[in-house]
Amino acid sequence: MRYLDRLQPLALFAMRLALGAVMVAHGYHKVFGGLHHHVELVSSLGLPGWTAYLSALAEFLGGLFVLAGFFTRVAALAICIDLSVAIWKVHLHNGLTGNNAIEFPLALATLAFAMIFFGAGPIAIDHILRGGGSGGRGK
Repeated sequence: MRYLDRLQPLALFAMRLALGAVMVAHGYHKVFGGLHHHVELVSSLGLPGWTAYLSALAEFLGGLFVLAGFFTRVAALAICIDLSVAIWKVHLHNGLTGNNAIEFPLALATLAFAMIFFGAGPIAIDHILRGGGSGGRGK
């Protein structure tokens, strides 16, 4: 099955697209229009209100960064922390499956956790900035 190893860059790209798209979608309404409500929700959970701003930025900007493959590991760490807190404070008491349960944020947190260790892969801005992508030059 070593021939599948050649597809790992594509798998990392698909992981980034899935995680980034969902996080941008969830963060967008918090950053653009619902930030006040998000601050109220976070405060009602017993967390400081200012952490709602961190949460919204982690979701929206972190999602954009993961999509682009730019500072992927840092963005994935922020997303993983954000989702871990969401699981702990919001979803855990609802069980594994069902309405508002942990299954979806757990899957996303697992993707983010993997991205912390695997990075963005070669189909990413991070790879280009590190000097990857020969751009036609010989090796």
